Amino acid sequence: MSEIRKDLFYTKDHEWVKKTAASNVIVMGISDFAHASLGDVTFVQLPELGKVFRKGEVLGTVESVKAVSDIYAPVSGKVTKRNEGLLNDPSILNTSPFDKAWLVELESSNEAEFQQLLAPGAYESIAQ
Repeated sequence: MSEIRKDLFYTKDHEWVKKTAASNVIVMGISDFAHASLGDVTFVQLPELGKVFRKGEVLGTVESVKAVSDIYAPVSGKVTKRNEGLLNDPSILNTSPFDKAWLVELESSNEAEFQQLLAPGAYESIAQ
């Protein structure tokens, strides 16, 4: 069974979202279910700082021995940070998908989109 953390929100595309102390800023990554489905991650492509995305747009990719998967913006916003360490060692996604392997930080431009994220209980039904 996949680990689903109770302090996070999720998307149907298997990304996790964590709100930060700043109300309109989130950190995101891929879920335990996603990394387990992908297998050994070999490459991660992340967006440039300052790039703006609409909710649902592809903001990067994760490549594994099994497949290449798109990463989708969980909310609309601007990339304010990205995990440079992950670019150098993408295998971190397999060992620490929630802690060390966060992907990007987004400054949200639409707070209402947070309401569309899945609570842990709702995500559990699709992450099996």
